[in-house]
Amino acid sequence: MTAAPARDVLVHGVRLVSDGDESPDAWVLLRDGVVAARGTGEGWRAHAGRTEPSVPPHRDAGAADAPPHDPDAPPHGPDAGAPPEVVDAVAVAGRGAVLTPGFVDLHTHGGGGFAHEDGAAAIRGARAFHRAHGTTRAVISLVTAPVEVLAARVREVAALTGGDVLGSHLEGPFLDPGHRGAHDPALLRTPEAGALETLLAAGEGTVRQVTLAPELPGGLDAVRRVVAAGAVAAVGHTAAGWEATSAAFDAGARLLTHAFNAMPPLHHRLPGPVGAALARPDVVLEAIADGVHLHPAVVRMLMDAAPGRIALVTDAMAAAGAPDGAYRLGSLDVLVEGGVARLAGRDTIAGSTLTQDAALRLAVAAGTTLPQAVAAVTSTPASVLGRPDLGSLRVGAAGDAVLLTPSLEVVRVWSA
Repeated sequence: MTAAPARDVLVHGVRLVSDGDESPDAWVLLRDGVVAARGTGEGWRAHAGRTEPSVPPHRDAGAADAPPHDPDAPPHGPDAGAPPEVVDAVAVAGRGAVLTPGFVDLHTHGGGGFAHEDGAAAIRGARAFHRAHGTTRAVISLVTAPVEVLAARVREVAALTGGDVLGSHLEGPFLDPGHRGAHDPALLRTPEAGALETLLAAGEGTVRQVTLAPELPGGLDAVRRVVAAGAVAAVGHTAAGWEATSAAFDAGARLLTHAFNAMPPLHHRLPGPVGAALARPDVVLEAIADGVHLHPAVVRMLMDAAPGRIALVTDAMAAAGAPDGAYRLGSLDVLVEGGVARLAGRDTIAGSTLTQDAALRLAVAAGTTLPQAVAAVTSTPASVLGRPDLGSLRVGAAGDAVLLTPSLEVVRVWSA
């Protein structure tokens, strides 16, 4: 049976938070997979009847009413002319309801009981779980494995790439053994060209980012090769200090993987990777705002120190949204107790059970402004990937949106 096409949606009566700004009593029209119009006040009523031809995704027609159109043009789309679904946000989510762009996660390993290493069906299951928590798009992170196994997994992600799957993130195997975290030390290796080329070739252009330790032999050359392939080079699981990290950024790295975790600490005489990243206006820092990886005060500190350059990621593993108990993360056993994932028999954190809506709530509770926190789960991660069509509710952007209560609980999610 063929699914019916999605109906256009007109959401009104919201506190619209997008692109670092907010508008009270706002409305947004989602049509044909894009933001077709937006405004404030009662202007939504003019769009509650017959819909108009949509705005091409590349066009930014501003933030008022729908763009001009030809009234004599032929109908557009399978249900052209049908009225949109009208959503009264106050009735659905309460007075003070918030509408944001769909969340973008740069770093997630699974959720809902599903691990990305278990194949296409598991990836789809994990995506469905996180989508219900507002994450409309995600990069599929893969943990360290033998190169041939990792290449096969990259090919699986490549076959799924498009729509809500943005490609793959290789978190390993080119990591420092002393800062391996929840990666199998027996499978770590230096980033020699052959192994890196094998993995990039397997993705056929869908490897979006590679986390590596730049101080390893061949590390800076690997950074340059990742960037040349059109992917994001990220510094992480590293022993690098200020100098080596700065050299990686000079070579083209533009992301710090889960800041403060699996790297030397920030010290007043040894600023390390975090200090080097904070000093570079072209570098984005990932932060896991779960209260375990980072104290809430540190999340606030990062937001204040690098406004617009913090991406709130989940680093979620299969146990996100699932019961406590025994799990696997790659080749390693994990025990989850009280929602905290650690390697079995060790104190090492093994990913998280976080969702991006929970990260948003923690950041706001820590004192970050709502526009700042929303940017950290929307426009900032989208910018890392070079996707200005995502993470925004300006006219012409992708029609991904999340409706939340005033306390930032997800009520509805729309995904183009």
